[in-house]
Amino acid sequence: MTNFEICIDSVEGAIAAEAAGADRVELCSALFEGGLTPSLGTIEVALRSVDRIRVHVIIRPRAGDFIFSEFEVEAMVRDVRAAVAAGAHGVVIGALTAEGDVDVATARRLIEAAGDASITFHRAFDMVRDPFQALEQLIDLGVSRVLTSGQEVSVLEGAPLIAELVRRAGERIIVMPGGGITPRNIARIVEATGAREYHFAALVTSDSPAVHRNPAPLMGGSLNRSEYERSGTSGELIGKVLAAARA
Repeated sequence: MTNFEICIDSVEGAIAAEAAGADRVELCSALFEGGLTPSLGTIEVALRSVDRIRVHVIIRPRAGDFIFSEFEVEAMVRDVRAAVAAGAHGVVIGALTAEGDVDVATARRLIEAAGDASITFHRAFDMVRDPFQALEQLIDLGVSRVLTSGQEVSVLEGAPLIAELVRRAGERIIVMPGGGITPRNIARIVEATGAREYHFAALVTSDSPAVHRNPAPLMGGSLNRSEYERSGTSGELIGKVLAAARA
């Protein structure tokens, strides 16, 4: 049976994903930065707002690389504990050494903090120097699944590596393709990779309801979108991907 995880950044996204028939969500903030730890309030309200769908919470304190200081690791440990205490079904983690290996010591601390919650290793995996060695390390750590684009810009380009990872993983860990999945390519990705779980975002933009608008100030850095443009998860788009995958 094929399962689908939707990357979201809001409570509304969780509701839309559940209504569209997805199996799980990865709850984040700051998707423009690749996904950061959401607030505890967002986690709690999301969990209260859905019935069937499973909610996994990303634990990532900042954008950029995945080499974390001791202070950042301690913050992540606390965030893992808080997310699990709030009722999250799983957490999504990732940490690397400067040499491009899995930071086993940090990963072990985060896994221990999660207790019985499901563990996903996120796309930090796409930055490791030896994906096959990293896969075995994650299996030894007891990680449930690894999210990967096959170390390429999208799953289509990374499909050969993903297929080999799926083969080597067998039943020991789930290899979950994610990155650039659309209704147009999902069927090809399923055929090329042989994976049984898939991860994608289904974001659309909409105009802000603001009537009064001041176009002068910007609330972010030089790379920004309009303060009067919103991004949200589209249940319709999720449905299209699921339908294309199952056709």
